[in-house]
Amino acid sequence: MSRLGTATPALALVLLAVTVAGVGAQGAALEDPDYYGQEIWSQEPYYTRPEPEPETFSPPLPAGPGEEWEPRPQEPRAPKRATKPKKAPKREKSALEPPPPGKNSNKKVMRTKSSEKAANDDHSVRVAHEDVRESCPPLGLETLKITDFQLHASTVKRYGLGAHRGRLNIQAGINENDFYDGAWCAGRNDLQQWIEVDARRLTRFTGVITQGRNSLWLSDWVTSYKVMVSNDSHTWVTVKNGSGDMIFEGNSEKEIPVLNELPVPMVARYIRINPRSWFDNGSICMRMEILGCPLPDPNNYYHRRNEMTTTDDLDFKHHNYKEMRQLMKVVNEMCPNITRIYNIGKSHQGLKLYAVEISDHPGEHEVGEPEFHYIAGAHGNEVLGRELLLLLVQFLCQEYLARNARIVHLVEETRIHILPSLNPDGYEKAYEGGSELGGWSLGRWTHDGIDINNNFPDLNTLLWEAEDQQNGPRKVPNHYIAIPEWFLSENATVAAETRAVIAWMEKIPFVLGGNLQGGELVVAYPYDLVRSPWKTQEHTPTPDDHVFRWLAYSYASTHRLMTDARRRVCHTEEFQKEEGTVNGASWHTVAGSLNDFSYLHTNCFELSIYVGCDKYPHESQLPEEWENNRESLIVFMEQVHRGIKGLVRDSHGKGIPNAIISVEGVNHDIRTANDGDYWRLLNPGEYVVTAKAEGFTASTKNCMVGYDMGATRCDFTLSKTNMARIREIMEKFGKQPVSLPARRLKLRGRKRRQRG
Repeated sequence: MSRLGTATPALALVLLAVTVAGVGAQGAALEDPDYYGQEIWSQEPYYTRPEPEPETFSPPLPAGPGEEWEPRPQEPRAPKRATKPKKAPKREKSALEPPPPGKNSNKKVMRTKSSEKAANDDHSVRVAHEDVRESCPPLGLETLKITDFQLHASTVKRYGLGAHRGRLNIQAGINENDFYDGAWCAGRNDLQQWIEVDARRLTRFTGVITQGRNSLWLSDWVTSYKVMVSNDSHTWVTVKNGSGDMIFEGNSEKEIPVLNELPVPMVARYIRINPRSWFDNGSICMRMEILGCPLPDPNNYYHRRNEMTTTDDLDFKHHNYKEMRQLMKVVNEMCPNITRIYNIGKSHQGLKLYAVEISDHPGEHEVGEPEFHYIAGAHGNEVLGRELLLLLVQFLCQEYLARNARIVHLVEETRIHILPSLNPDGYEKAYEGGSELGGWSLGRWTHDGIDINNNFPDLNTLLWEAEDQQNGPRKVPNHYIAIPEWFLSENATVAAETRAVIAWMEKIPFVLGGNLQGGELVVAYPYDLVRSPWKTQEHTPTPDDHVFRWLAYSYASTHRLMTDARRRVCHTEEFQKEEGTVNGASWHTVAGSLNDFSYLHTNCFELSIYVGCDKYPHESQLPEEWENNRESLIVFMEQVHRGIKGLVRDSHGKGIPNAIISVEGVNHDIRTANDGDYWRLLNPGEYVVTAKAEGFTASTKNCMVGYDMGATRCDFTLSKTNMARIREIMEKFGKQPVSLPARRLKLRGRKRRQRG
């Protein structure tokens, strides 16, 4: 690209506007050293410190006199047209007006020569030409792509309400304590307050999304604000609406995001939000996201080195219900020999719950081959998991066709089931709102308002009550606990989606499963319910705690970020003590979770995998999120081949269904499938294993589990008990088996009568 001279028409217009209107602004806040809430960040900010960059993006100040920016104490005026929640403010539409960034049709737009010239002019803040308007993605405040060091504020109320907490959708802690609160809040309420983002490179800013403070107790939000941009954080240009400063309408409550697009895109490095009015009974508090397109700089190796790319040729976009079905169909046509599409039931609105099976013999259970599943979208607004599973389906198909040895082995030795959208009704709501404008909870629940994640029967309490009654007869086994009758009734508050999953898991002998969720970056393992009823957090391990810890760590350790000790926490929780894993009950107690139900009612070991801080990332982030999770998704599937496996047969070689497999020292059993095959997940070591079934004599073996991948074969042959043989002979000849105790009592009664 060619460099522009300093006398370009765009630059001349900007310099003239600065000189005539006197809108030059000094970046620092008004000094008040005695005030407690002054900015905690250094007034010699990040950009003045040495950076590992070959060159900086701090252009010289514009020529000519500049005036200090001093906001006038005027009454905030509303824009001509009010901004409705979740929609852009009304304005005259240009011919090339892009769709709102919150929507999913954010396609890249080719730059014109005007934008290329603007990208090379480093001497002042520039106004991008109207013809190059495009739908720019978020800079990444919510996804943490923007670091804490890039956020600055005039003043802060306290550390937990600092500029680093002013991120869209950030959640406060339960106590809203000093470290983790739910917004940036200014130290005082006046017109001199601001929060600023350093993009660290020239960026075409196109819009701002704001929220109020996330709080259970307080109501704080900004109702109007100005937007300013700068190249050096000292001289500021305010976004204009004609000849005057433009005042954008902010929020009318604290949770619904509000988008305001700039009337004309602005090219600069820094952007600042200056609140002009706020809720009458509240304070200046806000969360935000900035929309902008970083301009290319081929000379800056630092930025190019840190850009995430992927070589996988996959469909990186958000798919609505119709598009998801179409994608599944395309994959099935590409790989008809290893894929099958089926549905496990319907949602409340009648949408089919589609699943994709990937196996070398789709549609049938192969004896000795374990079954695995991934589920996503139990919360409809946690979209990243859904898209990761759709990408995984494509990836497995492509790599199988390319004869990738690792994927071929996985597909041929495992029956994989992938259910990308358990709550399609909720997803459609979230999809309508878009990636940035749905807030924290739009689409989370089913259409009838049920949270699927904790809608399963509480079997933990039944088990623990039975264990506590040591003197009474044991009525509840340590596995395959029956579902209570009340839960099965039609009047029970149970979602149609929940019933479909239960039937699915009872039909297929799953060994291992993962349900993908969003809003955090951690792997949670059961139990999810605390055993002490008066506590909200308590470490509550299962008898297979060591196995679950390993399974959780296998995913977290291969994720690009989960175990990174340097990464910032998503909201309030620090999970580095356990290497990116956590016991569900020690995090927050949940009754009736899928993880606990799966463990206590079936053979399946289920974990919750939280794949990202942002529940609904912009589709431009999907390639990076795929790279973050791809290896983990594959490694976790491979863990289904750890432990022991085998067949339990009778003396004639016929498989015995429903036989119980017990491991000495582990108070949790599993059962064989219909063909007599079983899989028991175990860590490396030597185990004493017993197989038993009704009517058969139990058999015990020592089984060794090694460190190499692949389950140890441990078969059992059971002989029928003497009583079982007698019953079999009597039934064969049409007679009932003799009950010996009853026979003795009858003989004694006859002798008494004879004596009398």
